[in-house]
Amino acid sequence: MSSVIVGILIATLVVGLTGIIIAVLLSIAGEKFKVEVDEREVAVREALPGNNCGGCGFPGCDGLAAAIVKGEASVSGCPVGGEAVAKAIAQIMGTEVDEGVRMRAVVQCAGTCEKAGEHYEYIGPKSCRLAQNNPGGGAKACTFGCTGYGDCKAACPFGAIEIIDGIAVVNPEACKACGKCVAACPKHLITLIPYDSTQVVMCSSKEKGVQVKKVCQAGCIGCGLCARNCPEGAIEVTDNLARIDYEKCTSCGTCKSKCPVKIIS
Repeated sequence: MSSVIVGILIATLVVGLTGIIIAVLLSIAGEKFKVEVDEREVAVREALPGNNCGGCGFPGCDGLAAAIVKGEASVSGCPVGGEAVAKAIAQIMGTEVDEGVRMRAVVQCAGTCEKAGEHYEYIGPKSCRLAQNNPGGGAKACTFGCTGYGDCKAACPFGAIEIIDGIAVVNPEACKACGKCVAACPKHLITLIPYDSTQVVMCSSKEKGVQVKKVCQAGCIGCGLCARNCPEGAIEVTDNLARIDYEKCTSCGTCKSKCPVKIIS
């Protein structure tokens, strides 16, 4: 047998033995450092829709599944899956579905292009957040008004927001109340309210009534008629703005009928 063949055989044996040794070491390390996975977490993950939208507030469906099993999130924490998914997860976890109140996002501004004027013509990136660096927080005369450049629309994973006539408008049927639009709005105009509520103060201005009327035809003037006439005491006027306490509100409509500027919708 030539020395070349012997060399090849030796090299083959060395490589083979090295591979076997590495495989054994990896197997030992895998057993020693393996992370035990709760079977419930796997089952919950399979029950989730798999959108990985982050609307639940966790890093995707894997993050939500882990949080549910750890007790850090509700079984109804998935805004996409709805009641059907919540029931399936509750069965896996051996618990009951939380009877939470369905919520929806609303943009508290009615200052459309027609009703709210502009200080100047804005030329720059169409970003609400970037526009805040300009005088008045953007071109709109009301410094509290919706800029209308769609940061909230871009943030919504469900396509529930459109920019209509210069302001953001939420489709309540498509909204999952994930809160991403709330976080995206630099003027803090978006809030979550009970889905069935029919009364919303569509203004966020804290200016006095006289100043509001100068810049917008659809602003709250802080007159307090809604608060004084609410039979449930569910409205207070603070910082010149009417605010509804939805835990007290019964959606009777009295405030809407009494509002002289028709800003409660």
